Amino acid sequence: MNLRLKGKKALVTGSTKGIGFAIAMSLANEGASVVVNGRTDRAVNDAVKAIGEQSGAIVTGVAADGGTAAGVAKITQAVPNLDILVNNLGIYEVREFGDITDADWLRLFEVNVLSGIRLSRHYMPLLMAKNWGRIVFISSESGVNIPSEMIHYGFTKTAQIAIARGLAELTAGTAVTVNSVLVGPTRSEGVEEFVQSVAKQRSISEEQVESEFFQTVRPSSLLKRFTTTDEIANMVAFLCSEASSATNGAAVRADGGCIKSIL
Repeated sequence: MNLRLKGKKALVTGSTKGIGFAIAMSLANEGASVVVNGRTDRAVNDAVKAIGEQSGAIVTGVAADGGTAAGVAKITQAVPNLDILVNNLGIYEVREFGDITDADWLRLFEVNVLSGIRLSRHYMPLLMAKNWGRIVFISSESGVNIPSEMIHYGFTKTAQIAIARGLAELTAGTAVTVNSVLVGPTRSEGVEEFVQSVAKQRSISEEQVESEFFQTVRPSSLLKRFTTTDEIANMVAFLCSEASSATNGAAVRADGGCIKSIL
């Protein structure tokens, strides 16, 4: 499918690995010029090289911590204009509710939520002025199915869904869209390491760890396996494209069927 992204410029935050890297690669493969973002020069340079070599697209990078106001200022200075903003940057941690400190709540809020708010606040007027643009927030099924083992993470994912919908309201009558993607359990580097660690600890196969995860932790999953980063990236690329012009203000599910509600 030709998503007609040639000539479009996209910024994907947190894109040196995992879902963000896959999204950046997918957009580049579709012809967009892509700006990779991460915290270190080395990680950014490695990702830029890998994506550029495979896609043949124009790929640049900016090393900055998007979870801080200073980092966002560095990003917007390096990338003064764009057509597509993918707010992918995010962190998570498993922690008992009683052990989550004020600092923990604020840290996850600033990285997962304020990063996207700050960037959207900067770029949205530019997109509105040229009457075309795409903003996508990478949220999670945890924003609906709040996980008891990381309530502070689920809260930030719910906030992203709400922000995306609110921003979409401001685009009425334009060719700018704002959507969120509700990602399910995905086999990113972090999950891969977790699965390998548990398998080694218990002397069982990685396949058995994955099977037990979906029996006990995410039993509502219809997919019954971890999604791949490419599967998430395919959905995001569509939402960033001309072909998705009628999709606005949506919380689009790429969750493997973990969310049981029909609305």
